[in-house]
Amino acid sequence: MDSKTLVDKIVAVMEDKKAKDISIIDIHDITIIADYFVICSGTSSTHIKAIADEIDFKLAEIGLEAHHKEGYDSARWILMDYADVVIHVFHQEDREFYNLERLWSDGEMTSIRY
Repeated sequence: MDSKTLVDKIVAVMEDKKAKDISIIDIHDITIIADYFVICSGTSSTHIKAIADEIDFKLAEIGLEAHHKEGYDSARWILMDYADVVIHVFHQEDREFYNLERLWSDGEMTSIRY
């Protein structure tokens, strides 16, 4: 599966789980760490874990496993690394603090607001 198709799948799962402020940053021209960041916010630690769990479940169904995961226990910022696509599921306050959209502003940004 190419990275753009994977991003579309991840965004669909986020939408199904009612994630807030979904953003996609195309970073393939500015770094080798990934092709895309997909960022969203959850409304509580339970919601954040539910979003991450559903992404894990749906991608495992198609044979994809995360190379690395961080932050699940605290559920303030869960990072899920799928090689070409890195997913960030934030609590809104932490998202505003770290402001990845500003840090990676050289990338091509797509926002999906809910």
